[in-house]
Amino acid sequence: PFHPNVSPSARRNAPTCLAFNVGCITSCACGYIGMKVAVYANVRTAHEAWLDLQKGFNVALRAGSVMGFCLVSLGVFVLFGLLVLFRGVLFSDKASDAEDLYEALAGYGLGGSSIALFGRVGGGIYTKAADVGADLSGKNEFGIDEDDPRNPACIADNVGDNVGDVAGMGADLFGSFAEATCAAFVIAGSSYKVADGIAGNYPATLFPLLLSSVGIVVGLATMMVVGCIYKVNDVSKIEGALKGVLNISTVLQTPAVVALAYYVLPARFALDETFDNVTPEKCIASVLLGLWSGLVIGYATEYYTSHTYRPVREISETQRVSAATGIIYGLALGYLSCIVPTICIGITVAVAHTVAGMYGIALGALGMLGTLTMGLAIDVYGPISDNAGGIAEMSKLGAEVRRKTDALDAAGNTTAAIGKGFAIGSAALVSLALFGAFTVRAKIVSVDILDPWTFTGLLYGAMMPYAFSAMTMKSVGTAANDMVEECMRQLKLIFEGSAKPDYERCIAISTDASLREMIAPGALVIVSPLLGGVLFGKNCTAGMLSGALVSGVQLAVSMSNSGGAWDNAKKYIESGGLGPDHAKGSNAHKAAVIGDTVGDPLKDTSGPSLNIVVKLSAIMSLVFGTVIADHSGPTGGPFWL
Repeated sequence: PFHPNVSPSARRNAPTCLAFNVGCITSCACGYIGMKVAVYANVRTAHEAWLDLQKGFNVALRAGSVMGFCLVSLGVFVLFGLLVLFRGVLFSDKASDAEDLYEALAGYGLGGSSIALFGRVGGGIYTKAADVGADLSGKNEFGIDEDDPRNPACIADNVGDNVGDVAGMGADLFGSFAEATCAAFVIAGSSYKVADGIAGNYPATLFPLLLSSVGIVVGLATMMVVGCIYKVNDVSKIEGALKGVLNISTVLQTPAVVALAYYVLPARFALDETFDNVTPEKCIASVLLGLWSGLVIGYATEYYTSHTYRPVREISETQRVSAATGIIYGLALGYLSCIVPTICIGITVAVAHTVAGMYGIALGALGMLGTLTMGLAIDVYGPISDNAGGIAEMSKLGAEVRRKTDALDAAGNTTAAIGKGFAIGSAALVSLALFGAFTVRAKIVSVDILDPWTFTGLLYGAMMPYAFSAMTMKSVGTAANDMVEECMRQLKLIFEGSAKPDYERCIAISTDASLREMIAPGALVIVSPLLGGVLFGKNCTAGMLSGALVSGVQLAVSMSNSGGAWDNAKKYIESGGLGPDHAKGSNAHKAAVIGDTVGDPLKDTSGPSLNIVVKLSAIMSLVFGTVIADHSGPTGGPFWL
């Protein structure tokens, strides 16, 4: 333990710094493992699809599950290791030390979320610069596929899928898991001040971490059951099998949560003076609400983004007329798709907070992330299938193989949209849980929007997602312009027969743009809550977090679903859904390519990155909560008033 003369702030600062670095390294390791697996799997998926559709599907799904199991297992193992280290070496096992211990652990979530910011933003800019460049120069100008080996941006596009959709999504969901767990720990750790506080019961305080551990076992059982029940012997059965993964994992997780809560939690415990009679049943209700809300959000996302259903087909039909009408319909679809997720999140928050306060909301977030192993499996399945199609095209495996990989890819687009829905929903709950932990650490009793500094922060926070989205979308546009110009220059020479594709030049354009353009959006998210808190008080930071959460969630859902719908509308037309007169190469298809190009930065850069905006701003405020409180006036306003 620390020397008695060491100040309380120093007791937290060194362990927080250690936890931060460990969180960064763990997040990087998860992304690296995911990309390695994806690169190994996409060529094997293409080969197996050449032989049999079922084999190609199995390879892609199992490779995705490797990412899911590695991320959750590594996250749980490392966080538990830090907890044991802090408890056994740096802090005592007294209940009064629990608050400092768990606040220091919050650095782990900050580290994971910091890497996620750069993975999501940088990866999104990289992949969409290449994707938009390949689409506009290849398809619309020269009539070749984006995966045609003559297209100089095709390799950068395939690499970008791994960077943005595998490493970026993995880092994002790793951050959500780490932050939700740390938020629950911080809230539980502050209960040592009341009688029967859960902080005095070490096994019970581990309940949030054990929830994720049980999810690993449930994921293993799900993979065994799915292989027995779902036989993918036709392209029409792919989406059903992927949805079955979510359904089965959710059903199996439900009794596991109930059994774990009754085994670990005491019959009655307290969190604070208000919630002094919390029972296992109340915690179970919070977790299961998050778990089943996640499934409902997934189904709602599928309805609005899959071309199996009417909304996406409506977009395809309007694209017979022009690209503009398809874009208008897609924007309307995105706004409409916010309704169901908002209702689900609202119900979860209301019930969970009523029965267990902010601790209940943190458990709701962990409930939504309870099937994270399988959620990541079907999400990573998407880019693996996409790249398998690209490899099939570049290898000239034939139209039948490409038909199979296109079917796998189309289902992957839907599962990727479902994964984004999970990520956004869990980010909302995680952010609110972190907000609650921040109020505990900064000693904010209530957040009053009639307070002028709170309302000022609320307005600024609501503006942040829009400013962030503008920066990231403009970055994609700038990088895509450079990519299109380079591709056009090369393609003219390639078609003349005087040059070969220079893939490395396009990769360099995407790499340089992603590294350069992610600095400003990252600074906006990291600096804003700290600057607002230090200059204008803790009430301003509280308002800022509230505003960013409310506007960020709505914007993220609408952007992601609009982009996913435009993408699948294009694939519906390419599959002949509008008839032979409006198939690939027609005016309707060109309009769909434009819609898909507009949606690319929405669904793969700005939309998913907004998860990080709401989470990272909240975890920054939590970690630096004491600093913000120390620089606030007596009423929570600026210290200089």
